[in-house]
Amino acid sequence: MFQRIIDGISASTGTTVRLTSLAAGAAFALFVTTCFLCAAAFISVLEKYGPVQACLAGAGIFFLLTLAAAGSYWGYKREVQKRAQIAAERAAKSAASSMLADPMLLATGLQIVRAIGVKRLLPILAIGGVALGIMASRAGVSDETSAEPAE
Repeated sequence: MFQRIIDGISASTGTTVRLTSLAAGAAFALFVTTCFLCAAAFISVLEKYGPVQACLAGAGIFFLLTLAAAGSYWGYKREVQKRAQIAAERAAKSAASSMLADPMLLATGLQIVRAIGVKRLLPILAIGGVALGIMASRAGVSDETSAEPAE
């Protein structure tokens, strides 16, 4: 029984090591290819326009690549934050609904109503409802006006 588990782990580890080394080799080959393409572009611009323009052209290309990478990182970061916010809202909604479905909470509420009385409890519930509405409206406003944290 344990031998089968150990064989499965060793097979998956071997596959992972092979795939990782293959990916590292491909990344190295892509790096060397990019270096030769940059050198070819540099030499081409150097022969036609001169050394200063060749350096500026190389810097411009790498600057555009940097802007593209930063833009994709920024978009990915916003998407992750949006997903986290949606997940937090869903968790808050499910927590609130599960609290109201709890039988112990309902039994406690009924005991409080019996102890205080319905006529005395109605004004307290009305004030609590108004306070809850104010808190809910303020929570929505603060989310819209909050600035993104700086990193």
